[in-house]
This record gives sequence, structure tokens and C-alpha cells, in this order.
Amino acid sequence: MQKQKSIAVWLFVCCAMVFIMVVVGGVTRLTDSGLSIVEWQPVSGTLPPMSQSDWDEFHQKYQQSPQYQQINKGMSVDEFKTIFWWEYIHRLLGRLIGLVFFIPFVYFLIRKQIDKPLGIKLSGIFVLGGLQGLMGWYMVMSGLVNDPHVSQYRLTAHLGLAFVIFAAMFWVATDLLYDKNKSPHDPEALRGVRRFSIGLTWLIFIMVLSGGLVAGIRAGLAYNTFPLMNGHFIPPEIFMLEPWWRNFFDNMATVQFDHRMIAWVLMFTIPYFWFKARKQQLSDSAKLACNLLLIMLVIQVGLGISTLLLAVPLKLAAAHQGGAMLLFTAALWVNHKLR
Repeated sequence: MQKQKSIAVWLFVCCAMVFIMVVVGGVTRLTDSGLSIVEWQPVSGTLPPMSQSDWDEFHQKYQQSPQYQQINKGMSVDEFKTIFWWEYIHRLLGRLIGLVFFIPFVYFLIRKQIDKPLGIKLSGIFVLGGLQGLMGWYMVMSGLVNDPHVSQYRLTAHLGLAFVIFAAMFWVATDLLYDKNKSPHDPEALRGVRRFSIGLTWLIFIMVLSGGLVAGIRAGLAYNTFPLMNGHFIPPEIFMLEPWWRNFFDNMATVQFDHRMIAWVLMFTIPYFWFKARKQQLSDSAKLACNLLLIMLVIQVGLGISTLLLAVPLKLAAAHQGGAMLLFTAALWVNHKLR
């Protein structure tokens, strides 16, 4: 059991690092820093510029990019350093997460503390991490062309994959600490609320993806009123693009409306789930998980409304992105506790 606890702690540390990575990634997006480093150098790019000549070289490369030429024309080296550091920290965190995952993984394998089923799960997570690095560069590439804007599709895929990796590590770690022989729950009695909690978790994940689209097309800078959207419950511009399906991905009105609607559904369904779950015979830890889910919903809704009304200030928007992952984490924990 002690060996399992060590592995679980390691995975929880990796989860914490992914959480930080997601928040930093949100800041990188909000500050338009993601296109400041125009090359993908997984090894040599680990070191930042060490001298003025290094900074001049990076700055000259950035000057060849469409973002500089079309948006940031005339940006000085000192101004460039600000956006460079956010993107550099984001990439450095990705490399650190890879090392913090890979080195202990090899260590535990050598010590034979990982059995075959667990080894397969952890190997799968490692592969997903590698794919995430490639996805990150694929996303950046979309802005290094004539149109200096990152594709909202690739941005959303990048964000969604980060949540999938986080969920996989969190679930495996929680599973290692779970003693099935001490479960006080009646599986049949909890079947209904367990299915309910699974549905809520998927809905939260879909809301995260819709949030990626909101960030990708900067839909949060429009319709900065609540609960109505500039005086309308359904804005008249909601289907202004052709073909119709493009509105769900490219139309600010539709993308923000969808994000709001999912939030409204969660605002009603999570409290209902909480009341329903509390009527069951739950363990203290399961009750705590349900309480945290409800609390995180209130916090996240408050952050979302504040971010919208204040036209997406950096600190609030970053907190809102972090809150999304904490809400998702609470939902995962509820699911695990209701097994």
C-alpha cells in the first residue's frame, strides 16, 4: 500500500503541474504571447536568451512573423521580452512536466513497483503528453502564416487534451488510494446518482471546450452584459454566417451563447444533483466531494460573470480558467467516490 501511495503522490504532483500549465497557457493566450517564439526547439529551446545579442536574434526572428508585421509593428526588444517570457514559461513547464513524469516512471519500473495494468495506463498517459507537445506546436503554426491568429479549433483541441491528461492522472492516482474493501456504498442504490454525476462531468468538459472556442475568437470581448446579451436572451446575430454550422465555431454571438447556456444548465443541474446525492447513504468523503462540487460551481459562475462584465481582465480570466479545472476535478472526485 505504501508503494501505491508513493505513485499516487507523484501523479498528484503531475496534476498540480498540469493545472499551473493550463493557467499559464490561458495567460499566454490572453496576452497574445503564444506566437512570440517562432521556432519549435524541444531540446535547444530549453535555455532562454542569455545575452543582449541573443535577445536581438530572437527579436529579429519575431520581426519576420506575420504577428509583428501586421499587429506589433515597431515593438521594441524590451516590449518583446514581456510576451516572450510568457510563452517561454509555458513551453518550459511542458518540458518539466515531461521530465517529472518520465523519470519517476522509469524509477518505479526499475524498482518493480508498477504492475502490468498500471504500466499500460501510465504509458498511455506518457504518449498523450507527447501528443500534447506536438499539438501545442501545431497550434502555434496556425498563427505563423498570413493570418497571425491561432486557430480556435487547434486551441480548443490543445486545451481539451490537457484536461484529458489531467483527468487520466487524477483518476489513476485516486484509484491507487481507494480501498475497495472498505467501501460503505451499496452499488445498486447509487446507480442513478452515479450516472447523473458522469453526465455532469461530461457536460463540464463540453463547457471547457466551448470556453476554448470563446477564447479562440475572443468572444468574451463582446456582449459584456448579464444575464441578457446586449438586451437579448438570444442575440439576433446568432445565425448570421453561412453555412449555418460555422456559427457554432466562428460567430462570437453563437459561441458565447452556447457557453452561457451550458453554464445555465450546470447552475440548475448541479444543485439538483447535490440534493439528490445527499439523500443517499454516503461516506463522509463522498459528502465532502459533493459539497466541493457545489461550492466550485458557485465560485466558477461568479468568476465567469465577473470576467464577462469587466471585459476579460487578465487576472480574472486566468482565475476563471483555473476554476474550470477545479470544477472538473471536483466532478471527477465525486464520480470516484460514488463508485
